[in-house]
Amino acid sequence: MSFETESRISRTTPSDNTSTHTRYSTTRSHTLIEAVVWWVRAWRAVRSRTVGAVRWVGETVTPAGWVVVASVALLPVGLVFGWAEFIVAGSVGVALLLIALPFLLGSRAYAVEFALPVDRVVAGGEVTGTLKVTNISSTLELPGRIDVPIGQGLSDVHVPLMRAGAVHEELVAVPAYHRGVIDVGPVTTVRTDPLGVLKREVAWADIHRLFVHPVTVPIPSTSAGFVRDLEGNPTSDIVDSDMSFHAIREYAPGDGQRNIHWKSTAKTGKLMVRQFEESRRSRLAVALSLRADEYASPEEFEMAVSAVGSLGIRAIRDGRDVAAFSSDEIPEFTRGSMRSIRTLNVISTRTLLDDLSAIAQSPTAMRIEDVCQFASQVIPDISIAFVICGSTMTASRIHSLSLKFAPSVSIVAVLCDPTAEPRYRDLAGTGVLSIAVLDDFRSLLARKAG
Repeated sequence: MSFETESRISRTTPSDNTSTHTRYSTTRSHTLIEAVVWWVRAWRAVRSRTVGAVRWVGETVTPAGWVVVASVALLPVGLVFGWAEFIVAGSVGVALLLIALPFLLGSRAYAVEFALPVDRVVAGGEVTGTLKVTNISSTLELPGRIDVPIGQGLSDVHVPLMRAGAVHEELVAVPAYHRGVIDVGPVTTVRTDPLGVLKREVAWADIHRLFVHPVTVPIPSTSAGFVRDLEGNPTSDIVDSDMSFHAIREYAPGDGQRNIHWKSTAKTGKLMVRQFEESRRSRLAVALSLRADEYASPEEFEMAVSAVGSLGIRAIRDGRDVAAFSSDEIPEFTRGSMRSIRTLNVISTRTLLDDLSAIAQSPTAMRIEDVCQFASQVIPDISIAFVICGSTMTASRIHSLSLKFAPSVSIVAVLCDPTAEPRYRDLAGTGVLSIAVLDDFRSLLARKAG
């Protein structure tokens, strides 16, 4: 290794007005640098291939295969120490690996298609999907297996020996017994030996999402007797333009000329204008409790979700302004200082039920009182609020709901309690509907509306 340095310095003096130029040049052998670069590249290549090999082994060797691999490791020990048992176990392991390896050679020439007839279903049934496997090669394909992930479960489909161009179809049942969102897929072809020592998987990218909607009941339109219509009861708010006439007052700057009452103006000699009582279009709000300790059982929560779906569907089909909301997920460390609500999509009945399919209880959700108070601040013009909750709600907590909304808002609390007697009662100005089954909700609303 050698170093050579050359430097030149020129200085400027005021007398001769000369310029100063400085140059430094260094020459050095690059042998060490090139060696370091080569070793780094080699190390990266070895590490990448090692990681890939380890991943391949982890994906290829089954739990039973690891037992075989462990037995193979006994062979050199038996040969060194002359232990016949280890030699036999190691020899058997080697034989099993040699038998299994040919089944993994080559590639599985399958074209796999999976289809669901629907992407939405009501809880309580099942959907039957169709799995279509086509041999796209020009040779025979050995029997194999295809795994179809269904939510947290797995369905295995056996593929028989297939000649070139053959098509095999299989029906796959997707259980939809409970409300939720089920991801079906990706479908995976599995190639393995008869003993299950080694396997080779190829996943297909398609994932089908199945929305399992909550069970709902048809609520008759007569249940809208709870709600004030546009042509219904006027409010106590006085406005300058509406349909319900209230009084005549003296004209003030800014009043519209079309509201001038000319007969009164002629009598008094002053401009007089009409006043009206505001008759607002009803806005229905539905609040769903998500807090786990506000329900005595999961069945109560499912009933509550179904009640929200039933009420929301009726309101949407009737063309009413409706807002459905619940608590958003609150992190544990900000539970005391953070408030957040989640507004459900009520553009259509389909979007509402999709959101209800994915909703779940949470121990960190806000109390229903806090949800109602926050919602009253961010959702304007609420006329009537349905608060859906469980049987653990006490009478004092139900009564406190009236303090979370404006005084003009009518409040109906729906208690989902399978052990309760279905009835409607008034609790200090707050209506309380107790339902034991979902059909009670329909009958009680119809009876109250009538």
